[in-house]
Amino acid sequence: MGMTKHRLTLYVDTLWDSPWAMSAFVALTEKGVDFEVREVNLQKKEHFTPAYPSRTRRIPMLEADTFQLAESSAIAEYLEELFPPPEFESLLPKKLTQRATCREVMAWMRSDFMPLRKERPTSSLFFQQPVKQPLSPEAAAHMDRFLRGADSLIDENRLTLFDQWCLADTDLAVMIQRLNLNGTSLPPKLKAFAEAQWERPSVKHWRDHARPPYSS
Repeated sequence: MGMTKHRLTLYVDTLWDSPWAMSAFVALTEKGVDFEVREVNLQKKEHFTPAYPSRTRRIPMLEADTFQLAESSAIAEYLEELFPPPEFESLLPKKLTQRATCREVMAWMRSDFMPLRKERPTSSLFFQQPVKQPLSPEAAAHMDRFLRGADSLIDENRLTLFDQWCLADTDLAVMIQRLNLNGTSLPPKLKAFAEAQWERPSVKHWRDHARPPYSS
């Protein structure tokens, strides 16, 4: 990682299975800046104690010197301005319409598909614990709607949403992997996209982090 005049600390969950903590971690890693990671035990409700310096009581939370910011999409926007391209890697596309679509996808992944996210949790991704039971009718309807939207976003033979990688690629890939790694048959282009994103070095850095033993 590169040198920076800012002291950066990213607060994440002790299980390292939050997709939004992962998004913030990937954003910092892609920027190539030095940062420290501190873990917060959500199971023990450490995020509600005075020791956790977040006004939202949520993770991820970024501390930049004395400035504190939660919400992964806000963190990404802040980092893009604090460490602007071309000196640092871009998190968002340069073209206006692509930048808007990137933001749309990031907001969409954070605000929708709750039944699907509940029945295909990230523990199945980061702890290699596939879910065997079929989706409920409600979650299956969310899956169908998600796949139709994702299909419209990803072009054939393209492994990123646009010509250059953006943070929405990571966020979208996580949602696709909730299905792919749990045995759902996917359109080839969606499967190829998600698997390529899963091997991106910044994503692998998160995936390969040592985690505590899995407990359901």
